[in-house]
Order: sequence, then structure tokens, then C-alpha cells
Amino acid sequence: MIPAAFDYVRAGSAAEAIQLIGQYGDEAKFLAGGHSLVPAMKLRLAQPTVLVDIGRVSDLSYIRDGGDHIAIGALTRHMDVEKSPVLAEHVPLLAHAAGHVGDPQVRHRGTIGGSLAHADPASDLPATTLALGATYVAEGPNGTREIAAADFYQGYFTSALAPDEMLTEIRVPKMGGAGWSFQKFNRRAQDWAIVGVAAWQRGSECGVGLVNMASTPVLASSVAAAIAGGASAAEAAEAAASEADPQADLNASVEYRVHLAKVLTRRALEAAGG
Repeated sequence: MIPAAFDYVRAGSAAEAIQLIGQYGDEAKFLAGGHSLVPAMKLRLAQPTVLVDIGRVSDLSYIRDGGDHIAIGALTRHMDVEKSPVLAEHVPLLAHAAGHVGDPQVRHRGTIGGSLAHADPASDLPATTLALGATYVAEGPNGTREIAAADFYQGYFTSALAPDEMLTEIRVPKMGGAGWSFQKFNRRAQDWAIVGVAAWQRGSECGVGLVNMASTPVLASSVAAAIAGGASAAEAAEAAASEADPQADLNASVEYRVHLAKVLTRRALEAAGG
């Protein structure tokens, strides 16, 4: 299909992008890699009247050691996240998960900030950063604010970002040598996950994020509580769907998704804890 008519402006910096989105209001959308927005526009699921192109805003493409965390600019490409030696050392789970996003063409153009701001529950990186306890930095005309990943995802394709705000940075705590695993079940390598699990474990502490198990990415708190209470990986995995609300579609029934969540969580915890 052909998208509805829209105007196009290009921002040269993060400050200019924020000024433009404030000028045009909630009728505008940011365009970075375009792999999520453009298909939605073609299906008329999104009909912005203005596109603010931020694809060439170089000041938001970086990966930096922030002491107790790694700071990632929102316009950092998936391929740069995947290949980053800094992330490989301190947050290997995120680097590995980025390598599962789409195919190489998508990873060379798509951005981590675009993936998170799009808030697709079937996307790999929202659930992964949720499991890792990340914090997102948003900037707008009223200043800068930090949003915990656990508070960011509010509904299907809906986030805590205000219409005049821009996601500028992702801060991911260092894993400190924790074991980790990313499990993804799909039909083909480049497909969306039917169910996915991102998990890390350090002793009795762990974090588990579920992909495509509700209208938002899911933080499996019951699994973490079970591990903290001394449960085995298999025992804890039985609680994988406790916070989930899976939906049936052409790929899987509700029951099958619950089964997959338990199996993949067990595998992830065994790998992370082993």
C-alpha cells in the first residue's frame, strides 16, 4: 500500500530534532532506520503528517562506559551494538540479542532507540533491556528525564514518551560477570520471535524478559522471585507466564506460547546459571 501524504523535514542535531517535534506536535513522527515506521505507514496503521528525519544525527550514535553502566546513544545501529567490544565485555547479553534482530541489512540501518521507542512486544531489544534493568533517557522542550524500562512500556506500541519527547540514550547496568542466555523460537532466522527469552543470573539474583508474550515486553518477576527463593531452573521456569498475557495468532495458540515460554526460560536459566 501507499502511505498517506506527509511533509518531510531533516534534523541536523538532537537539539534541532527536539525543536522540530515540539513545533509540529503529536502529528509528527521521528524517522531513523525506518524499519518499523515505514511498514506501519504503508498499512495506514500510522499516519503522521510530518516526518522528522533523524537518521543523520551523529551526536546520538555512541557506546560509552559510564562507570556502573554502559551508555548507548539512541541512534546507535544494531550492528554497532552487536559488534561493540565494550558491550561484549560488560553487557554481552545485549550485544548477543542485537545480533538476532532481523537480518544484516536491517541491523546496518535500524537503531536501538527506534526499536525501543516503537515498543513492539515482539521485538528482541525491549525485553532484553527490560531484563537488564535499563534506564531510558528522554529529552523534550521541558528538559531531560530518566524512565526505568519497567515503567516505559504501557501498551501495544505505546510507551511513556510524550509526543514532544525524543529517546536520546539507553543506560544499561554492567552485568558484572553474570551468566546469561538469549533464547528465540521462530520459523525463520529473520522472523519476529514466536516467543523469546532474555535472561541473566548471578547466584540467587536474576532477570528474565519475555518477547511476544503480552501487549508489552514482560518482566518475569515471579521467575526471579523463585530463583531468589532457591528454586531450580526447571522449577522457576514454571512461573514464566505468571506476568504474561499471551495472545493467539496464525503462528501459535495461547497454550503453545505458554509452553514455549516455560521451555525457553528453563533453557535460558540453565545456560545462565551453569
